[in-house]
Amino acid sequence: MRLHRLDLTAFGPFGGTQSVDFGELSAAGLFLLHGPTGAGKTSVLDAVCYALYGSVPGARQSGQGMTLRSDHAAPGVRTEVTLELTVAGRRLEITRQPPWERPKKRGTGTTLDKAQTWLRERDAASGTWKDLSRSHQETAEEITQLLGMSREQFCQVVLLPQGDFARFLRADAEARGKLLGRLFDTRRFADVEKRLAERRRAAESRVRDGDADLLADAHRMQQAAGDTMELPELTPGEPGLAETVLGAAAVARSTARERLTAARCRLATAEAALAETDRVLDGVRERDRLQRRFAEARERAARLQERSGAHREAQTRMERARKAETVAPALELRDSAEAEHRRASGAESRARALLPASLADAGSAGLAAAARRAAGELGGLESARRAERRLTELLDERAGLDRQERADREVLEDAETWLADWEETRAGLQAGIESAQRAASRAEQLAEQREPARRRLNAARLRDRLTEDARAAGEQARVAREQALAAKQHWLDLKEQRLNGIAAELAAGLTDGEACAVCGATEHPAPARKVDGHVDRETEERALTGHQQADDHRAGAERRLAAAREALAAASAEAGDTATEQLAREAEELERQYAQARETASALHPAQERLRRAEQEHELRTAAQREAAVRAAARVGHRDRLDREHATLEEELTRARGDATSVAARAEQLERSAQWLTDAADAARTAEDAAQRLKQADARLADAAFRAGFDTPRDAAEALLDDAAHRELQRRLDAWQHEEAAVRAVLAEPETAAAAQRPPADVASAQRAAEDAGRRVREAASARDAADRRCAELDRLSARATASARRLGPLREEYDRVARMAGLTAGTSADNERRMRLESYVLAARLEQVAAAATVRLHRMSSGRYTLVHSDDRTGRGRSGLGLHVVDAWTGRERDTATLSGGETFFASLSLALGLADVVTDEAGGVRLDTLFIDEGFGSLDDQTLDEVLDVLDSLRERDRSVGIVSHVADLRRRIHAQLEVVKGRTGSELRRHGAR
Repeated sequence: MRLHRLDLTAFGPFGGTQSVDFGELSAAGLFLLHGPTGAGKTSVLDAVCYALYGSVPGARQSGQGMTLRSDHAAPGVRTEVTLELTVAGRRLEITRQPPWERPKKRGTGTTLDKAQTWLRERDAASGTWKDLSRSHQETAEEITQLLGMSREQFCQVVLLPQGDFARFLRADAEARGKLLGRLFDTRRFADVEKRLAERRRAAESRVRDGDADLLADAHRMQQAAGDTMELPELTPGEPGLAETVLGAAAVARSTARERLTAARCRLATAEAALAETDRVLDGVRERDRLQRRFAEARERAARLQERSGAHREAQTRMERARKAETVAPALELRDSAEAEHRRASGAESRARALLPASLADAGSAGLAAAARRAAGELGGLESARRAERRLTELLDERAGLDRQERADREVLEDAETWLADWEETRAGLQAGIESAQRAASRAEQLAEQREPARRRLNAARLRDRLTEDARAAGEQARVAREQALAAKQHWLDLKEQRLNGIAAELAAGLTDGEACAVCGATEHPAPARKVDGHVDRETEERALTGHQQADDHRAGAERRLAAAREALAAASAEAGDTATEQLAREAEELERQYAQARETASALHPAQERLRRAEQEHELRTAAQREAAVRAAARVGHRDRLDREHATLEEELTRARGDATSVAARAEQLERSAQWLTDAADAARTAEDAAQRLKQADARLADAAFRAGFDTPRDAAEALLDDAAHRELQRRLDAWQHEEAAVRAVLAEPETAAAAQRPPADVASAQRAAEDAGRRVREAASARDAADRRCAELDRLSARATASARRLGPLREEYDRVARMAGLTAGTSADNERRMRLESYVLAARLEQVAAAATVRLHRMSSGRYTLVHSDDRTGRGRSGLGLHVVDAWTGRERDTATLSGGETFFASLSLALGLADVVTDEAGGVRLDTLFIDEGFGSLDDQTLDEVLDVLDSLRERDRSVGIVSHVADLRRRIHAQLEVVKGRTGSELRRHGAR
């Protein structure tokens, strides 16, 4: 994986758009990312991680949707990160935008835009970019598959966090296991441990459940057997539980079968006695039934004799009813004719009541003639009706003409009033348009003047601020120069004093009998002695160091002064000599005039619209005035025609109305009179016909009654029976006959007559004897059934217990096997001497690879002194497998990594990080990692160690890698020429390149 370019917009501390060309930075192999604390060095690495995985490393990822946005960004600028890279031979471009609370396009407030992602690939043949996906999920899957690493692995392998690996060196086994588990994804081995532990618990639970079920069945058998089964106190999991339960069950089954045999014998004896009593009871019941049957028959015969007279009367009545049925049709015809005659007479009376007195006694023919005369007169009024309707229409037309005249008069008056002010209105609207147009031109002129004035004002404010900064920097440079001169003078003075007293230092090393280093003499009679205020080498070196530091501080102060003066000159050139307050007033006045001109110009379109609507209204008013005049001229002739037609119709209607109020009233009178006469004539004819049919019905009824044998028609009517009475009478006659035949049949039965001659039967005594025998049978059967159920229940529970015991055998074997495996993988088994868990075993192998890869670089960084080794030894009560020691070649001893100094810890953790990067890269399928970043930690190294560390990092170029160092150590800026500086300011941070090719 090689990074080419990174573009940031409104991300982290970067308020605007910043670009990083990793291609130029990586050309030197090593490049430095530096800047003051809080400027945003780590935010550049966060942007790389966010572009690849959609989230940032570590704790920064919480709430990322809002915290990634720069507080310095303008409200309308959206946060965006674009990364161009090559991975697996493919040139890709990833663009991500987190969720954004942007201002609404209309109105106030904000609205939420969703996160966006774009993935593109460069076509090498055509040199163009083609879109691959806009899906977050598809992009994440594609990048993860190409890199072969999760976000956690990428942050540990590419963005090397030295603080994490320093803690890793000093951590215990559990902490190391957590980090390695995240990087190498050993969750499947932890899952194996967890799965085996779960299987052990499940197997133990199944064994205990099986024992509990077997013991529950034993208690059930004990309850079923009663007092014949003895069971000792047992608990689930107790050895020999199944054998004890099955033995007790066998004894209980044998005893239950013996009791069942005895119960069956008692039941057979009771059933034989019951059969004999039942036979005797059946004979007594039969004799009692025949005796009661004979007595009931004698009673029924006596009751029939008592009702014989009523039976003969019913027979006589039935015969008369059958004769009367022949007269029934004539009776029905006469009743129908009589009812029809009554209805016709009532209708005739009601119709004649509506007629005038002169026609009250007229016959049907006279009434019909009068109705025809009224209908003829009614037909003559049809013409008068049409004339009356036309007169109503004329009145409506006249009213309509009056309404139109009033409406046209109002239209004319309104149009004349509006048109009288037209010229003045048009002139006013035109003046408003011209004023708005002049304001628009003025606004355009002022808009061109606003931006130069604003730039001059900003430059003047910057000029004033830089003037103060330049003055302060000049004062600091003066003080630094004075301090540097004083420190140099102090060092020279001390050096001179030391040279003057150097004889005392040499004399301190003289020994009698040994040659002097200056003169070669072996005797030293008068060696020089140190006097008060003697300056030794250490004091001189401290003064020299103070002088160098003061000189560095002076050089830095002079650089800051030169930069401040350069910035002040640029700001003064743009702002000029005009005072800032005057420029602010001029800019404010321009803004006020511009706002006023824009407000006036905004009325141009409404003014034009008002003029257009006024002209349309003028045309409409003029047209309405002309149309109203034409309609008024046409109404004069129309009104004269209506007046002449109205007079003619009034004369015709006066003749047709007569004494009625209107033609319609007269026609209503004639219609009502004709209807009454017609109805009365029809009713009279119907009444005459009904009277004739009634006479004919009376004659036929009298003849039918005489032929049936009745003296009068009334006698025949009284002898008739309705359907219900006829059925009831026939039922009584049939019941009499059936009862009489049944009594004779019972009295003729020989068995019944013979039973009546014997003594009365004693059913109660026989019933009591049978009940006693039945009770004894039920008791014996209940005892037999209970014994049978006991045997069946014991057999069922015994079979169930036997099956449970068979099932428990394999379960116990499985539990023993799984428990041994679970204890071995969890490190709790006695067979696991080092108490090493399965996951720890796998991680130990990975840690051993990492230690070997790290030692290659650590050996070079430490000048061959240190070697990292992996240890399986246990520490205290903890488990073994993840120990990490360092071997010191100077002492030949192996010691814990926690004993390393600060600088040693740094290059040891750096070696560990680089070794881990190699191992994880191989684990990810050999994906090339051509760009690495190392975050901080170099401040703890001395010059020699720093050179060795940089040589190791520079050796990564042999594999065509580039390494970015994130640090604010000043010495690295002189050693590494390719640099990316992060400069922070009030408006946000900026990125600047130095020395990159």
